[in-house]
Amino acid sequence: MNTTADIENLLSRLTLGDRKALSQLYDKTSAKLFGVCLRVLNDRAAAEDALQDTFVKVWKRADRYAANGLSPMTWLITIARNTAIDSLRRRKTAGEDLSEADAVPSAGPTPEAAAIASSEAARIGACMDTLEPDRRAAVRGAYLEGQTYADLAKVHDVPLNTMRTWLRRSLEKLRECLSQ
Repeated sequence: MNTTADIENLLSRLTLGDRKALSQLYDKTSAKLFGVCLRVLNDRAAAEDALQDTFVKVWKRADRYAANGLSPMTWLITIARNTAIDSLRRRKTAGEDLSEADAVPSAGPTPEAAAIASSEAARIGACMDTLEPDRRAAVRGAYLEGQTYADLAKVHDVPLNTMRTWLRRSLEKLRECLSQ
């Protein structure tokens, strides 16, 4: 099974120049990324070229993944989609008849990317539900609403260090739940 952690690990190994990690990443993700390229280009040979270009970009830009805030598959799908669109534009500029391909997909998230994001949100929600209600409220307050630890300690009527412990342990529990 391709977990988010597996793919993130491979991407981090790419930043170190690990060619084996690139091969493993290709094995785990190429089928899905090829489907994205094929959907945009509607031409198998062009999609294969776009897929190759995608992995060249991933190899060169793996260090940019950690800072973008996306899931690793969303990041890879975005690169594949943009590479395919660029290929489509180059073909159009070269004068090929692209009447079917003139309708370039919008720049917004694709249905596939939206489904992935929705699935990730559902996983996070399910993991949040495993926390005790006061811990869940504290995590939401700290990380979604921007409340300070001191404010949360007052709201929940606990010492500041207890609030810090709650949040640290809650994040560990969420990390464990999300890695399953």
